[in-house]
Amino acid sequence: MSTPFPFTAVVGQDDLRLALLLNAVSPAVGGVLVRGEKGTAKSTAVRALSALMPALDVVTGCRFSCDPGSPDPACPDGPHEPGAFETRPARMVELPVGASEDRLVGALDIERALAEGVKAFEPGLLADAHRGILYVDEVNLLHDHLVDLLLDAAAMGASYVEREGVSVRHAARFLLVGTMNPEEGELRPQLLDRFGLTVEVAASREPDQRVEVVRRRLAYDDDPDAFAARWADEEGAVRRRIVAARELLPSVRLGDGALRQIAATCAAFEVDGMRADIVMARTAVALAAWAGRTDVLAEDVRQAALLALPHRRRRNPFDAPGLDEDKLDETLEQFGGQDDEDPDPDPDPDGPGGGDGGEPPRSDGDGPRGEDDARSEPGEGAEGPGNAADGTPQEGGSGAGERSAAPAAEPFRTKVLSVPGIGEGAAGRRSRARTEHGRTTGARRPRGTLTKLHLAATVTAAAPHQRERGRTGRGLVVRRDDLRQATREGREGNLVLFVVDASGSMAARQRMGAVKGAVLSLLLDAYQRRDKVGLVTFRGTSADVALPPTSSVDAAAVRLESLPTGGRTPLAAGLLRAHDVLRVERLRDPARRALVVVVTDGRATGGPEPVALAGRAARLFAAEGIASVVVDCESGPVRLGLAGRLAGELGGTAVTLEELRADSIAGLVRDVQGTSRRTA
Repeated sequence: MSTPFPFTAVVGQDDLRLALLLNAVSPAVGGVLVRGEKGTAKSTAVRALSALMPALDVVTGCRFSCDPGSPDPACPDGPHEPGAFETRPARMVELPVGASEDRLVGALDIERALAEGVKAFEPGLLADAHRGILYVDEVNLLHDHLVDLLLDAAAMGASYVEREGVSVRHAARFLLVGTMNPEEGELRPQLLDRFGLTVEVAASREPDQRVEVVRRRLAYDDDPDAFAARWADEEGAVRRRIVAARELLPSVRLGDGALRQIAATCAAFEVDGMRADIVMARTAVALAAWAGRTDVLAEDVRQAALLALPHRRRRNPFDAPGLDEDKLDETLEQFGGQDDEDPDPDPDPDGPGGGDGGEPPRSDGDGPRGEDDARSEPGEGAEGPGNAADGTPQEGGSGAGERSAAPAAEPFRTKVLSVPGIGEGAAGRRSRARTEHGRTTGARRPRGTLTKLHLAATVTAAAPHQRERGRTGRGLVVRRDDLRQATREGREGNLVLFVVDASGSMAARQRMGAVKGAVLSLLLDAYQRRDKVGLVTFRGTSADVALPPTSSVDAAAVRLESLPTGGRTPLAAGLLRAHDVLRVERLRDPARRALVVVVTDGRATGGPEPVALAGRAARLFAAEGIASVVVDCESGPVRLGLAGRLAGELGGTAVTLEELRADSIAGLVRDVQGTSRRTA
């Protein structure tokens, strides 16, 4: 086993180290979610923590690490005789992103359970992690159903495996640590809330600190054992401090004043539910124990809020986690040291915002924007048949008339757009797919390990062979060849590739704001349905991949917000660039099906025969059966119907911005799927 990098040798990252240590002192805090860019010592610090955890006494031979002082009465390896135990280091178990449900929770031998009535159970990673650390790198890429199982076990302190009436339960109490890079996608808000603490980490911008990071890493790589020996005293001191804090923890007093501060802080920041209050209380107690105190102070409450509340402040997927520290200090000061009377601490009327909670005035009707709208609207309305481009001032000339980015309009709930047929992609919530979870639709012979037994099909397969197998009693004689895997249908996530027209014909500020609002609404929908997203834009003379396919819907929203407009409309270039993106993505992730959303008014200008080129490019999508939707952005008194014509070439369907709203029309999903089937 290789020597881990010493925890005390990690440079900087004070909040990360403190959050990990607090959970080592009190696992009831609920774990840590570490968010940050790549290369910021997230994994290094987590792996280093395991060496600081106190050694454990475990029952000899118990696969579930039962405490000999209080063994689990329901342990599958029990009952345990008193006396026999061994001491070993606390384990750190890593859960791979591609792990199966059986690998996480364990597996029952279904054949023995049916034929012999024996609960033959093979423990999973949750059993291995009991009384230790369970580490999930890239937790945001873990399948949702595995995250649910993981967090349920962490909350209940036990894991349950139930299949076809056979049930096994074992204790599973562990320190849960997840790390993630937000650029690769976010966790759902309800899953964020299940982590006790969160920490944002970033690489230092101080040259001296960066030099020290490199120096220590090179020294460790040259001789890990010698480097670890240099830090042995510091490691031992931290280990002893953890033990002392654990012993002190039951004696820490959480007074009414501190509780009032905790409740007031959670109320002031409008966090949902009561989990934040409980986590803050446990964290404040752990902070006091770590500092060697038996009373919780205001400074403990403040630090607990900074660790427990930021990830619970996200009101929608595109809000960055964070906490207003000035508001936090005001709240703590207002409710600090007040046990009964004097609830009014004489707030400063001249303070920032005056305490009225008002929002700054909106910029929707300010002077510059109004003037810009006045300039752009006539140009948009001047477009007409046979003169689609020349009537728009922004289209005149190559790249001429570029405008700054327009703000997006308010997002709305959109119709469900889905891919026709049944796929086998990653679990999600958009299109029909064969999945491990969902409604049972049939049975088949298992390919590899049996995960979901189809009991009726198994009995049907075994029944004709009972006489030749010498069955004499009441039990059914089952062989492995009789076992049948249940086939299930659920939902998958797709690749939603947005192809957005940013040319001059779309450049009217009010109009582009509506277009961005629609795309932002679709991005919110993609976030909720666990899709990957990509963004291709076209204007001037070319098309650009503004965002390669990614699970980070936040990144797509940022790129969309800063999207400038102007120039000609190279529609063919945009479609061909999107086709190239899909071709490459099919090689990387062949099981994930694509849905192309083209946002345009359908005009094509620039170069020789732009309309014919766009038609040929569109027919590539139809020939390959790629599901597509055209969001028709045409406006004004004269409508040419070009977007509808483009949808026909793509083999998809066209919807207007108004029809995209969920409450506008019925049957949009059926229309999209029906058109795609006819043209595939």
